[in-house]
Amino acid sequence: MNSIAFGFVWFLTHISSFSFSLNPDGLSLLALKAAITTDPTRVLATWSESDSTPCHWPGISCDRHHRVTSISLSNKGLIGYIPSELGALLTLSSLSLSQNNFSNPIPVHLFNATSLLYLDLSHNSLCGPIPQQISTLRDLTHLDLSSNHLNGSLPESLSNLTHLVGTLNLSYNIFSGEVPASYGRFPVMVSLDLQHNNLTGKIPLVGSLLNQGPTAFSGNPNLCGFPLQTQCPGPEAQNPRSIFTNPENPSLPNGFVERGNVRNGSVTVSLISSVSVVIGIVFVSVWVIRKKWRSTEGKTGKEKLEKEVGSSSSSIEGQKGKFVVMDEGFGLELEDLLRASAYVVGKSKGGIVYKVVVGGGRGSGVAGAAVAVRRLSETETRWRFKDFESEVEAIGRVHHPNIVRLRAYYYASDEKLLITDFISNGTLYAALHGGPDNSLSSLSWISRLKIAQGTARGLVHIQECSPRKHVHGNLRSSKVLLDDDLQPYISGFGLTRLVSGASKSTNSASKKQSSNQIVVSPKNSTSSSIMYVAPEARVQGNKFTQKCDVYSFGIVLLEILTGRLPDGGPDSNGKGLESLVRKVFREERPLSEIIDPALLHEVHAKKQVVAAFHIALNCTELDPEFRPRMRTVSESLDCIKLQ
Repeated sequence: MNSIAFGFVWFLTHISSFSFSLNPDGLSLLALKAAITTDPTRVLATWSESDSTPCHWPGISCDRHHRVTSISLSNKGLIGYIPSELGALLTLSSLSLSQNNFSNPIPVHLFNATSLLYLDLSHNSLCGPIPQQISTLRDLTHLDLSSNHLNGSLPESLSNLTHLVGTLNLSYNIFSGEVPASYGRFPVMVSLDLQHNNLTGKIPLVGSLLNQGPTAFSGNPNLCGFPLQTQCPGPEAQNPRSIFTNPENPSLPNGFVERGNVRNGSVTVSLISSVSVVIGIVFVSVWVIRKKWRSTEGKTGKEKLEKEVGSSSSSIEGQKGKFVVMDEGFGLELEDLLRASAYVVGKSKGGIVYKVVVGGGRGSGVAGAAVAVRRLSETETRWRFKDFESEVEAIGRVHHPNIVRLRAYYYASDEKLLITDFISNGTLYAALHGGPDNSLSSLSWISRLKIAQGTARGLVHIQECSPRKHVHGNLRSSKVLLDDDLQPYISGFGLTRLVSGASKSTNSASKKQSSNQIVVSPKNSTSSSIMYVAPEARVQGNKFTQKCDVYSFGIVLLEILTGRLPDGGPDSNGKGLESLVRKVFREERPLSEIIDPALLHEVHAKKQVVAAFHIALNCTELDPEFRPRMRTVSESLDCIKLQ
């Protein structure tokens, strides 16, 4: 019996006197009202069969054709069950019934509503398995079934939900069996939450499952393997270090949502659990396990780390760590970061980057604060605290609307962390070339120009804000982050010096000499990343100057204009994007050969695009003496909008 038939049966058996004016969507919603036995807030009291449409009913939204698109009845104290008739709402895109007391199994016919994008049935008393028919919701982006009594095995069919973003939350249920290997097919941006079930066996080391933190699987005593501390018995146990053999990742994915507090808001999951064995997962476990926890063993409560701001004492070396807040408005303590949920969002030679969400657990009504935490890679030479402090505080003084803000840092002899703002919309690299963290449609010319102008202004500020004549040293499209308004933020400033140890020289003269230049080691660069490096800096041991930053910006601008990778693709004969574009202009070939096809329809912008190409070619002159200053580049880009 299909869902429409269910609605008709309900209509015959439950309504004795009925006005035929109510549309079919209203009939389906009245089935929901009839299935609810307790409505303490009387939110459904005005749902009446005498209305022509349900569009003005509390909790209901409709489109212009009076078809229901959203049902929002969370936290209303409702008791009852979910009727199959809701599956007849073919335009329903959002269903939120969380934090009530709905019981019985999830009806199979609910998934006839194939337009669903958002489904939240968390914090109820639903039981039984997840119907396999859930896989018909191919456009579903949000699924939260946590804190119920759902049981059975995890359905393989969930892996067909390829449009999921944020958190797929199945935590606090009674699911049993193994984690399906097919869950490795989930997009990288999906944060999986399977904690506190009855799952067993080895966690598959495949696909995006490798990127899940330990909080995704905690509370399943019979689960084993990476990233949990519990090792699987037998010779098949694998050392998870071997998973992370490539330290270079050109982009930093985004869009991850917290795994917050669940069931009564009282459960917190610490990052400290079990992951000191993995270089790729949790950012603070080494110093926490070796210093903090051992020092407090046998005591009641934890000794809070002392927060000292601005101290220059070097006696800290070899002792407990030091957490320093750079921004007075930054209200998070180190303890907050330790207790928060975290997710790996990127890796590079500079270290591992985590999104850390502090507070704002489900049901709290308060949004969590998200920050980015970079765990710096180990260097061959040990940083002295005074040198590290001096370097990081120089970075922290660089404030600009187009530069990612450094909020705090942590120093210990074996652990160094940088805490910055979390920028929510991924990287320019992903926006231009696609990737797992890309949720943007093709960028318009107006957006691209705004991104180029903002990036140029940020780079000008880096170079001119201090007598030290700062350089970025590693500018590329993956270092330009975008917010929800497509405003650009330069990330990674100062990172090259911190990782390469450029200021750890033993005498003051060499420190002074290296304070405004970076030694480049191109032999460690990938073929794509080396294309961002100015030709003069590709020679081993040469210094990276501000004119090198200008060159790198020029390559980024060419990426924006062409939509191509910096290596230029197969058409460049291995000479790179700059060489390809310069050849097209020199031979006066059609601009359509190199411009991003997504911009071809924007005929009104042709002169502006050509002007931007000339700016990019000036930036990428082989001789650094012919390259303009970054301020000149920025002013030239700002003038484009006046043409």
